[in-house]
Parts: sequence; structure tokens; C-alpha cells
Amino acid sequence: MKSNTLSLPGRTQQISPFIVMEVLEKAQQLEAQGEHIIHLEIGEPDFPTPQPIKEAAAHALMNGDTHYTHSLGKIALREAIAEHYFKKYRVHISPEQIIVTSGTSPGMLLAFSVLLEQGEEIILSDPYYACYPNFIRYLEGKPVFVKVTEEDGFKYRPEEIKKRISPLTRAIMVNSPANPTGTVYSARDFQALAALDQPIISDEIYNGLIYEGEEHSVLEFTDRAFVINGFSKLYAMTGWRLGYVIAPREYIRTMQIIQQNLFICAPSFVQTAAITALKDCEKEVAEMVNIYDQRRRYLLQRLKKMGIATLVDPTGAFYALAKVKQYSSDSYALAFEILEKAKVAVTPGIDFGSSCEGYLRISYANSLEKIKEGLDRLERFFAERSK
Repeated sequence: MKSNTLSLPGRTQQISPFIVMEVLEKAQQLEAQGEHIIHLEIGEPDFPTPQPIKEAAAHALMNGDTHYTHSLGKIALREAIAEHYFKKYRVHISPEQIIVTSGTSPGMLLAFSVLLEQGEEIILSDPYYACYPNFIRYLEGKPVFVKVTEEDGFKYRPEEIKKRISPLTRAIMVNSPANPTGTVYSARDFQALAALDQPIISDEIYNGLIYEGEEHSVLEFTDRAFVINGFSKLYAMTGWRLGYVIAPREYIRTMQIIQQNLFICAPSFVQTAAITALKDCEKEVAEMVNIYDQRRRYLLQRLKKMGIATLVDPTGAFYALAKVKQYSSDSYALAFEILEKAKVAVTPGIDFGSSCEGYLRISYANSLEKIKEGLDRLERFFAERSK
């Protein structure tokens, strides 16, 4: 893959491009030329936002809910989030530990900002969500990678984390359910991380999208944790841009001050709609989760038939990795070749770290009909390439 990292003015570290967006933009360019592209690259629900949420937002707008809120977020929403975490995970969280943000990306920026000084370290798994290292580098921190493998279901081995802990370590980051692997951490996995006696940043944006086993939050196992969560994935609200951070009390005031300066507050009427999402959309969410699982099962069956499935099935989020090392050692070039020749958009594994080279991420946040067509095209592409 060609190197196209960027150096930001006045900063020593480089920022990498978000390759999935480059795949999407190239796919859109081909569509503008009349090509029919099957989109299996983007991590965005194909469902519309549930009707009760839209109605709540419309009602809030019509009633003038368009002004600044408290910089931590509306107290009614923070109370609803705290209630949600107690109902689901039996953890007690004060609304004063929650800061509502304009999506999870600002939430990550706030969390990393209060943890990192120049040269300090965050431990990440490799593969990882593509933006994590860039956030850390933007703040002049250092990502420290721990390789995770498909043989281990892409989960940390605690003994490998111990080898990377140093006096500069400020937190261990975990993403469960995970992007790009679909990995879900068990209670035992979280307990092992908590036992390392380091602060944990837990990206839980895909919580709720779990198809086998039990769902957990890191807060069940430690209070030395920052939880990143939001409404984009589970409630099909990507364009609404609403997230939140649950943090230890001692960090909240500093995060609040940063929020006041950088973002002021999250949109008021969107916060109102999010209360409806948490309280009144269980039925709509259950229907979406059931459909995702149908797609997941079909996708895994096809990947196994094609001989490109991973050893451990993904059980969360809406992604699966396809192991394509036998076809290419350059997933970046392969993904764009597939886009040009098969008219299927997939994400190259290298977007998620060096340990994900030789894989492609396939999103099943698309209709079963389109997934079938996309996999048919991929199967023909690989068959032709093998000749």
C-alpha cells in the first residue's frame, strides 16, 4: 500500500487517512459514471431511524427546543443514560459522570485530552478501529499496539498487555463489540483487563448489537473506566451525531471545560429525541437486531463456502473479516481491484492495522438481497483470479 500519511503543522506525529471513506468516495465516483456498486464497506445502518425518535425530534423542533443546553448535556438525557446502564448492566452511574457529545468522536477527543500529555501512551489492540491511533497522535500521544489474532477471536491476551505497560501508560483501550472484527468480550475477558490495574477506555458504541452470548459493559468490573457510547449504530442515528462519555468524577470538570470551548453542547432537540430512543424503542431495536443476525448468519455461511472465513465467528456489531491472504498480500490494492472489476465496495484490512493485512472487512449493514449479490460477485471475482 502506498504511504499517504499527513504531518499536521507544528506537530511531530503523522495522521493516516480513513481508507474506508476513500473506498466509499471512489465507489460514489463510479456510481456517478453509471456503475452499479454493492456497498459492503461502510459501517452505517441501512435502516431508517425509528419513527418514535423522528417524531420526538419534530415535536421538539416545533416547540422551540433549539437553544443551547447545559454543556454536560440535558439532565433528563443524562438521567435516562444512567437509568439505561443500571437496567441493562446493574451499574450505578451518577448523571454528573456523563457528558453528552456531538457523536462519539468528540467523546473520544475529550477522553484522550484529559488522559494524555505529549509522549504518553494508550495501549490498543491491533486490529483496531482506524481512527483511534489518529486521535492519540493528534494529541501528541503514542499508540502502543498489542497484536490480537483470529486464533484468539481477536481478543487481548492479558500477558501480552503486561509486556507493553510502561511508566508512560495512561490507559488500555478496548472495543466490544469490535470494529472491524465483530469480537465480543465476555465477563471473564473484562475481569482480566480490570485486573491489570490500569484505567480502561471502553468503546461500547456497538453494545446492543450482539447475537450470541451475554452483553457486558466494562463498568460492571471497574470504576476506573471511560465509556464511549452513543446512538448512531443501535438506533440507526448516524446523521444525528449524538454520543456520550461516562467518566470517573475527577475528570468530568476538565472534560466539561474542553467541551465548552470546543463544542459548547450537543444539539438540543437531538438530545430530546435520544431520550425517546432509550425509553420507547425496544421493539424497533429488537427487529433491527434480528435482521442483522439473519444477514450475519448468511454472510458467515457464504464466507466459509468460499474458504475465506476466519477461525472464530464474529458475534457482535455488523462486520466480518474475510481472510484473503491467498489472493493478495496487499489488501489496499485488492479492495480497489475488487471495486473496479467486481463493482463491490469492501474495506481493506490494512485500514485497521498491520495485523489486519490480508483481510477485508465486510459490513452486513445492507439488505440481504444486496449482500447476496455482492457475495456472488466476490465469488466470481476470486474464481477468475485463481485461474
